[in-house]
Amino acid sequence: MGNRLASFFLFALLGACKTPTGSAPSPKAPPITAEAKAYVRNFRLSGISMKATGNLAGAVVTEIEGRITNAGDRTVEYAEVACVFYDGMNQLVLRERVAIVKKPLKPGETRAFRLPFDDIPQSWNNQLPQLVIAQIRFS
Repeated sequence: MGNRLASFFLFALLGACKTPTGSAPSPKAPPITAEAKAYVRNFRLSGISMKATGNLAGAVVTEIEGRITNAGDRTVEYAEVACVFYDGMNQLVLRERVAIVKKPLKPGETRAFRLPFDDIPQSWNNQLPQLVIAQIRFS
């Protein structure tokens, strides 16, 4: 994996997410609003890299790092991304929602992000997951 740049997909989450077991997402995760769906095009991800490191417990932690830019005209208070991991046969093995914006991101602002994962199934294809904006809250 290393620090190589990888291509990725950034999509608005338009349908219901399914977990590897086929169940619907938890009720705590509200669906993305129409207003947020329209704003997704204003996010720019750059410098995406993926690496694996060991943690103190001896487990492997896969990290996705990069930068997110708010190219729109609204301050984003919070945003989540669903990271969708596949196996070698392009079958879903893990879908996990994580915060990519945790404090206000002003119009024109760029900020680094780091998304660590320590529970990816061994069947994962070791490719960059699909990144899907799953939630946006505005200030």
